[in-house]
Amino acid sequence: MKVLGISTSPRIKGNSDLLLRRALAGAESAGASVEYVRLADYEVGPCIECNACYTNGQCKVQDDYDTLLKKILDADRLIFATPIFFMSVCAQAKNLIDRGQCLWAAKYILKRESLAAKRDRRAMVIAVGGSKSKKQFESIRLTMKTYFDALDIGYTANLFVDKVDDRGEIEEHPSALKEAYRLGSQLAGTGAPPQEPTDIELM
Repeated sequence: MKVLGISTSPRIKGNSDLLLRRALAGAESAGASVEYVRLADYEVGPCIECNACYTNGQCKVQDDYDTLLKKILDADRLIFATPIFFMSVCAQAKNLIDRGQCLWAAKYILKRESLAAKRDRRAMVIAVGGSKSKKQFESIRLTMKTYFDALDIGYTANLFVDKVDDRGEIEEHPSALKEAYRLGSQLAGTGAPPQEPTDIELM
């Protein structure tokens, strides 16, 4: 069982990053092999909407995207962590997601079946925002649902935490750290996945 965690936060040891590390620890406790990736360590530019992927299903922009995509497709489980900026994922996360246009093109334009779709692959999302509004989680759900569909990976859980903003502040919320560990351990399991993503919202 390979579990890949992607931290998209621009901050080192930001709140979503710390929760991701706890979730990976939970997955490892369940016997999984885990890998942590900090997106800021890779060069991933935005989609340039050239539509070259409509002909071959591949992105023609030359950077670290292909390296990351291979890690994502090779993983049995994916944990995607993002801070919330302006009611959505951060810019670094959005670049990675938008580059998934090549996956969408391969699936829906070229009608190719992904080898990854034939395996039991599951994903969860961790998102932390400073706002007290629950609406900040709505676009996260929709964006990640669409992205996971392009990746042919099952969407199984969300851990959403609001009213947390200062770096490292999440360490003052033991319930969030506990839930991250539990969900990570659960994600690494092989039981039947839920019909709808499990939603854990903490404040």
